[in-house]
Amino acid sequence: MTSIQTTDLPAPPPAPIQQLHHYAYRARDAEETRHFYEDILGLPLYHIIQSDYVPSTGEYCPYTHFFFRLQDGSFIAFFDLGDDQAAEPSPNTPLWVNHIAFRLDSLAELEAMKARLQAHGIGVIGVTDHHIFKSIYFFDPNGVRLELSAQVADEFQMLKESTTAHTRLQEWTAWRRDRAAGKVAAPLKPQQNDRPEVAARAQGQKGGQA
Repeated sequence: MTSIQTTDLPAPPPAPIQQLHHYAYRARDAEETRHFYEDILGLPLYHIIQSDYVPSTGEYCPYTHFFFRLQDGSFIAFFDLGDDQAAEPSPNTPLWVNHIAFRLDSLAELEAMKARLQAHGIGVIGVTDHHIFKSIYFFDPNGVRLELSAQVADEFQMLKESTTAHTRLQEWTAWRRDRAAGKVAAPLKPQQNDRPEVAARAQGQKGGQA
């Protein structure tokens, strides 16, 4: 990991980041991955970079780096290292945490994609209601968790949500610091629960299994 070194010189303002360029994962097999993203999800294979040495580090590791294009011009990309190995899950992270989400334009498209994935034998979770958007979840051939989402909230509701984001994060951070210092003995729980119906449903399921 690159260390950050500071100087006494004034820092220039941040350049405006326009959009995601690409997000890259390791692929077990390039053609298997191409079939999934191009033939099933409909993302065109758009660009390939191949080399035997890694440009950023100089280490020897032959690879094929290939990119699939989204409608906004951004990409999801993969590295096939030629060894038939997929990336291993992080041992300390639940499988549902690390994922990438793609936006669809409507709930009808979300339902249609769910039916398409299931027709190809792909297991799908959802449609899941997140209040501001609805989603389905599934895994690609490399074990990458994917989400397709359709926005429900309009831009005004999202703008209203943004006005409280910093305060809520600061409250969470203060609680974590108090807990680390031994000032809080209660189990981890967010100060505000945006999805109380999920907890109620989970408790109901546990009660039914008892």
